[in-house]
Amino acid sequence: MTVYDYQPVYGGVACDPGPNGGSVSRIDLHASPERTGTPVATAGPAARHRPAAYRFTLPDLPDGRYWCTVTFTPNSTSNPAADRTIKLDFPLGTGLLASAEQIADKLDVPLPLTPQQRETFREAIADAQSDVAGYLVRPLVPQQRALSGVRPLYGYDLHDPRAWPLPDTDDIVTVTRVTERTDGTYDVDLLDGLDAAAEKPIVRYIVAHAVEGLRNDPAAASGRRVTSVSAEGQSISYDSTPAAGQAGALPTLESLASYRRRLYRPLPVAPATPWPYGRGRRYTRW
Repeated sequence: MTVYDYQPVYGGVACDPGPNGGSVSRIDLHASPERTGTPVATAGPAARHRPAAYRFTLPDLPDGRYWCTVTFTPNSTSNPAADRTIKLDFPLGTGLLASAEQIADKLDVPLPLTPQQRETFREAIADAQSDVAGYLVRPLVPQQRALSGVRPLYGYDLHDPRAWPLPDTDDIVTVTRVTERTDGTYDVDLLDGLDAAAEKPIVRYIVAHAVEGLRNDPAAASGRRVTSVSAEGQSISYDSTPAAGQAGALPTLESLASYRRRLYRPLPVAPATPWPYGRGRRYTRW
Protein backbone atom coordinates (compact mmCIF):
# COMPACT_ATOMS: atom_id res chain seq x y z
CA MET A 1 0.00 0.00 0.00
CA THR A 2 1.11 3.57 -0.65
CA VAL A 3 -0.30 7.00 0.13
CA TYR A 4 -1.00 10.09 -1.95
CA ASP A 5 -1.81 13.53 -0.50
CA TYR A 6 -4.29 15.53 -2.57
CA GLN A 7 -5.03 19.26 -2.29
CA PRO A 8 -8.47 20.19 -3.71
CA VAL A 9 -8.77 23.25 -5.94
CA TYR A 10 -12.24 24.62 -6.77
CA GLY A 11 -12.97 27.73 -8.78
CA GLY A 12 -9.25 28.40 -9.13
CA VAL A 13 -8.79 28.57 -5.35
CA ALA A 14 -7.34 25.96 -3.00
CA CYS A 15 -10.13 24.79 -0.71
CA ASP A 16 -10.54 22.66 2.40
CA PRO A 17 -13.83 20.74 2.08
CA GLY A 18 -13.82 19.06 5.51
CA PRO A 19 -14.59 22.05 7.78
CA ASN A 20 -17.17 23.33 5.25
CA GLY A 21 -19.28 20.19 5.13
CA GLY A 22 -17.64 18.75 2.02
CA SER A 23 -15.47 15.70 1.43
CA VAL A 24 -12.93 14.12 -0.93
CA SER A 25 -14.73 10.93 -1.85
CA ARG A 26 -12.65 8.92 -4.34
CA ILE A 27 -9.81 8.67 -6.82
CA ASP A 28 -9.95 6.58 -10.01
CA LEU A 29 -6.71 5.54 -11.72
CA HIS A 30 -6.80 4.83 -15.46
CA ALA A 31 -4.21 3.35 -17.81
CA SER A 32 -4.73 6.00 -20.53
CA PRO A 33 -5.07 9.80 -20.63
CA GLU A 34 -8.64 9.50 -21.95
CA ARG A 35 -9.68 8.32 -18.46
CA THR A 36 -12.44 6.16 -19.90
CA GLY A 37 -13.47 2.59 -19.28
CA THR A 38 -12.98 0.59 -16.11
CA PRO A 39 -10.36 2.13 -13.77
CA VAL A 40 -7.23 0.16 -13.01
CA ALA A 41 -7.79 0.93 -9.33
CA THR A 42 -10.11 2.99 -7.15
CA ALA A 43 -9.56 4.31 -3.61
CA GLY A 44 -11.42 6.49 -1.14
CA PRO A 45 -12.73 8.27 0.71
CA ALA A 46 -9.66 10.33 1.59
CA ALA A 47 -8.89 11.22 5.20
CA ARG A 48 -8.14 14.84 6.12
CA HIS A 49 -4.43 14.59 6.85
CA ARG A 50 -3.89 18.27 7.67
CA PRO A 51 -5.55 21.54 6.58
CA ALA A 52 -6.28 21.43 2.82
CA ALA A 53 -4.50 18.07 2.42
CA TYR A 54 -6.41 14.81 2.02
CA ARG A 55 -4.67 11.44 2.07
CA PHE A 56 -5.64 8.49 -0.13
CA THR A 57 -4.37 5.00 0.61
CA LEU A 58 -3.66 3.42 -2.79
CA PRO A 59 -2.99 -0.22 -3.68
CA ASP A 60 0.41 -1.24 -5.00
CA LEU A 61 0.38 -1.07 -8.80
CA PRO A 62 2.97 -1.95 -11.46
CA ASP A 63 5.54 0.76 -12.22
CA GLY A 64 4.30 3.29 -14.73
CA ARG A 65 2.01 6.27 -15.26
CA TYR A 66 -1.65 6.40 -14.32
CA TRP A 67 -4.11 9.16 -15.24
CA CYS A 68 -6.49 9.99 -12.40
CA THR A 69 -9.87 11.53 -11.70
CA VAL A 70 -10.51 12.81 -8.17
CA THR A 71 -14.11 13.38 -7.08
CA PHE A 72 -14.76 15.78 -4.22
CA THR A 73 -17.49 18.03 -2.81
CA PRO A 74 -16.15 21.52 -1.98
CA ASN A 75 -18.77 22.35 0.66
CA SER A 76 -22.22 21.41 1.90
CA THR A 77 -24.02 23.49 -0.75
CA SER A 78 -22.00 22.49 -3.84
CA ASN A 79 -22.40 19.61 -6.26
CA PRO A 80 -19.58 17.04 -6.57
CA ALA A 81 -16.67 18.19 -8.73
CA ALA A 82 -14.20 16.10 -10.74
CA ASP A 83 -10.51 16.96 -11.01
CA ARG A 84 -9.05 15.41 -14.18
CA THR A 85 -5.60 17.00 -14.00
CA ILE A 86 -3.81 14.47 -11.77
CA LYS A 87 -1.14 12.08 -13.06
CA LEU A 88 0.59 9.60 -10.75
CA ASP A 89 3.83 7.85 -11.63
CA PHE A 90 4.34 4.65 -9.65
CA PRO A 91 6.15 3.80 -7.45
CA LEU A 92 5.38 6.65 -5.05
CA GLY A 93 7.31 7.68 -1.96
CA THR A 94 10.75 6.49 -3.08
CA GLY A 95 12.66 9.62 -2.03
CA LEU A 96 13.20 10.66 -5.66
CA LEU A 97 11.67 14.09 -6.33
CA ALA A 98 10.87 13.29 -9.96
CA SER A 99 9.80 10.20 -11.84
CA ALA A 100 11.27 8.37 -14.80
CA GLU A 101 8.12 9.25 -16.76
CA GLN A 102 8.75 12.99 -16.24
CA ILE A 103 12.20 12.58 -17.76
CA ALA A 104 10.75 10.57 -20.64
CA ASP A 105 8.26 13.36 -21.37
CA LYS A 106 11.06 15.90 -21.78
CA LEU A 107 13.15 13.54 -23.93
CA ASP A 108 10.18 12.54 -26.14
CA VAL A 109 10.66 8.89 -25.15
CA PRO A 110 7.40 6.97 -25.63
CA LEU A 111 5.68 5.26 -22.71
CA PRO A 112 5.70 2.66 -21.26
CA LEU A 113 9.39 2.59 -20.40
CA THR A 114 11.58 -0.48 -20.47
CA PRO A 115 13.20 -1.54 -17.18
CA GLN A 116 16.61 -0.37 -18.50
CA GLN A 117 15.27 3.06 -19.47
CA ARG A 118 13.62 3.41 -16.06
CA GLU A 119 16.85 2.63 -14.20
CA THR A 120 18.86 5.03 -16.38
CA PHE A 121 16.41 7.86 -15.75
CA ARG A 122 16.28 7.19 -12.01
CA GLU A 123 20.07 7.32 -11.78
CA ALA A 124 20.04 10.68 -13.57
CA ILE A 125 17.45 11.98 -11.09
CA ALA A 126 19.50 10.76 -8.13
CA ASP A 127 22.62 12.50 -9.51
CA ALA A 128 20.68 15.75 -9.94
CA GLN A 129 19.35 15.53 -6.38
CA SER A 130 22.88 15.06 -5.05
CA ASP A 131 24.02 18.25 -6.78
CA VAL A 132 21.06 20.22 -5.44
CA ALA A 133 21.51 18.89 -1.89
CA GLY A 134 25.17 19.88 -1.98
CA TYR A 135 24.34 23.40 -3.12
CA LEU A 136 21.57 23.89 -0.57
CA VAL A 137 23.67 22.34 2.23
CA ARG A 138 20.69 20.34 3.41
CA PRO A 139 18.92 17.07 2.63
CA LEU A 140 15.93 17.19 0.30
CA VAL A 141 13.88 14.55 2.12
CA PRO A 142 12.53 15.43 5.61
CA GLN A 143 12.70 13.13 8.61
CA GLN A 144 9.73 12.00 10.66
CA ARG A 145 9.60 12.94 14.34
CA ALA A 146 6.98 12.54 17.03
CA LEU A 147 5.99 14.17 20.31
CA SER A 148 3.98 12.21 22.87
CA GLY A 149 1.74 13.54 25.62
CA VAL A 150 2.41 17.25 25.04
CA ARG A 151 0.20 20.31 25.51
CA PRO A 152 -0.07 23.18 23.02
CA LEU A 153 0.66 26.81 23.77
CA TYR A 154 -2.38 29.01 24.09
CA GLY A 155 -3.28 31.12 21.04
CA TYR A 156 -1.77 28.95 18.29
CA ASP A 157 -3.44 26.66 15.79
CA LEU A 158 -2.72 22.99 16.47
CA HIS A 159 -1.01 22.65 13.08
CA ASP A 160 1.31 25.56 13.81
CA PRO A 161 4.75 24.22 14.87
CA ARG A 162 5.08 27.11 17.34
CA ALA A 163 2.28 25.58 19.41
CA TRP A 164 4.44 22.65 20.51
CA PRO A 165 7.55 22.22 22.70
CA LEU A 166 9.97 21.45 19.89
CA PRO A 167 13.60 20.61 20.58
CA ASP A 168 16.19 23.04 19.23
CA THR A 169 16.19 22.85 15.44
CA ASP A 170 17.62 25.01 12.67
CA ASP A 171 15.40 23.64 9.92
CA ILE A 172 11.79 23.70 8.73
CA VAL A 173 9.26 21.85 10.89
CA THR A 174 5.83 20.82 9.55
CA VAL A 175 3.03 19.37 11.65
CA THR A 176 1.43 16.46 9.77
CA ARG A 177 -0.95 15.00 12.35
CA VAL A 178 -2.33 15.89 15.78
CA THR A 179 -4.09 13.25 17.89
CA GLU A 180 -5.81 14.13 21.17
CA ARG A 181 -5.48 11.78 24.13
CA THR A 182 -8.11 11.11 26.76
CA ASP A 183 -6.17 13.13 29.38
CA GLY A 184 -6.20 16.31 27.28
CA THR A 185 -2.64 15.99 25.97
CA TYR A 186 -1.71 15.35 22.35
CA ASP A 187 0.46 13.12 20.21
CA VAL A 188 2.02 15.11 17.38
CA ASP A 189 3.66 13.82 14.19
CA LEU A 190 6.20 16.17 12.58
CA LEU A 191 8.38 16.46 9.51
CA ASP A 192 11.79 17.94 10.27
CA GLY A 193 13.58 19.38 7.25
CA LEU A 194 12.88 20.66 3.76
CA ASP A 195 10.13 18.73 1.94
CA ALA A 196 11.62 19.38 -1.49
CA ALA A 197 9.04 17.21 -3.26
CA ALA A 198 6.45 19.90 -2.48
CA GLU A 199 8.64 22.73 -3.83
CA LYS A 200 8.02 23.09 -7.57
CA PRO A 201 11.15 25.19 -8.33
CA ILE A 202 13.36 22.44 -6.88
CA VAL A 203 11.51 19.68 -8.74
CA ARG A 204 11.71 21.62 -12.01
CA TYR A 205 15.45 22.14 -11.63
CA ILE A 206 16.05 18.45 -10.90
CA VAL A 207 14.05 17.40 -13.97
CA ALA A 208 15.91 19.90 -16.17
CA HIS A 209 19.29 18.84 -14.73
CA ALA A 210 18.59 15.15 -15.31
CA VAL A 211 17.27 15.71 -18.83
CA GLU A 212 20.23 17.82 -19.95
CA GLY A 213 22.67 15.34 -18.42
CA LEU A 214 21.12 12.56 -20.50
CA ARG A 215 21.00 14.68 -23.67
CA ASN A 216 24.70 15.45 -23.41
CA ASP A 217 25.74 11.89 -22.56
CA PRO A 218 26.96 10.12 -25.74
CA ALA A 219 26.19 6.75 -24.16
CA ALA A 220 22.60 7.67 -23.33
CA ALA A 221 19.74 6.27 -25.35
CA SER A 222 18.46 9.75 -26.14
CA GLY A 223 20.69 12.08 -28.11
CA ARG A 224 20.98 15.83 -28.18
CA ARG A 225 18.43 17.86 -30.13
CA VAL A 226 19.66 17.64 -33.74
CA THR A 227 18.36 20.20 -36.23
CA SER A 228 20.31 19.19 -39.38
CA VAL A 229 22.87 16.69 -40.66
CA SER A 230 25.02 17.14 -43.79
CA ALA A 231 24.52 14.81 -46.73
CA GLU A 232 27.79 13.03 -46.02
CA GLY A 233 27.05 12.88 -42.31
CA GLN A 234 30.24 14.77 -41.49
CA SER A 235 28.61 17.73 -39.74
CA ILE A 236 25.72 18.00 -37.32
CA SER A 237 23.84 21.07 -36.12
CA TYR A 238 22.19 21.07 -32.73
CA ASP A 239 19.20 23.04 -31.54
CA SER A 240 20.25 26.19 -29.71
CA THR A 241 18.84 26.91 -26.27
CA PRO A 242 17.93 30.28 -24.72
CA ALA A 243 20.62 31.98 -22.66
CA ALA A 244 20.33 31.92 -18.88
CA GLY A 245 17.69 34.39 -17.71
CA GLN A 246 15.75 34.41 -20.96
CA ALA A 247 12.23 33.04 -21.31
CA GLY A 248 12.35 29.29 -21.81
CA ALA A 249 15.88 28.96 -20.46
CA LEU A 250 16.73 26.15 -18.08
CA PRO A 251 16.74 27.08 -14.39
CA THR A 252 20.12 27.64 -12.75
CA LEU A 253 21.34 26.61 -9.32
CA GLU A 254 21.23 30.25 -8.24
CA SER A 255 17.44 30.20 -8.72
CA LEU A 256 17.31 27.90 -5.66
CA ALA A 257 19.31 30.22 -3.40
CA SER A 258 16.28 31.04 -1.25
CA TYR A 259 16.15 27.39 -0.13
CA ARG A 260 19.70 27.33 1.23
CA ARG A 261 19.95 26.56 4.91
CA ARG A 262 20.12 29.62 7.15
CA LEU A 263 21.70 28.56 10.42
CA TYR A 264 20.53 30.23 13.61
CA ARG A 265 20.58 29.63 17.31
CA PRO A 266 17.76 30.53 19.74
CA LEU A 267 18.39 33.52 21.98
CA PRO A 268 19.09 32.57 25.61
CA VAL A 269 16.14 33.55 27.78
CA ALA A 270 15.29 32.97 31.41
CA PRO A 271 12.76 30.19 32.09
CA ALA A 272 9.24 31.60 32.14
CA THR A 273 6.47 30.78 34.58
CA PRO A 274 3.92 28.53 32.81
CA TRP A 275 0.74 30.16 31.60
CA PRO A 276 -1.67 31.26 33.12
CA TYR A 277 0.52 32.14 36.11
CA GLY A 278 3.07 33.96 33.98
CA ARG A 279 3.57 35.24 30.46
CA GLY A 280 4.58 31.82 29.06
CA ARG A 281 7.02 31.05 26.29
CA ARG A 282 5.09 33.00 23.70
CA TYR A 283 5.84 36.36 25.32
CA THR A 284 9.24 35.83 26.96
CA ARG A 285 10.99 38.22 24.55
CA TRP A 286 8.57 41.15 24.89
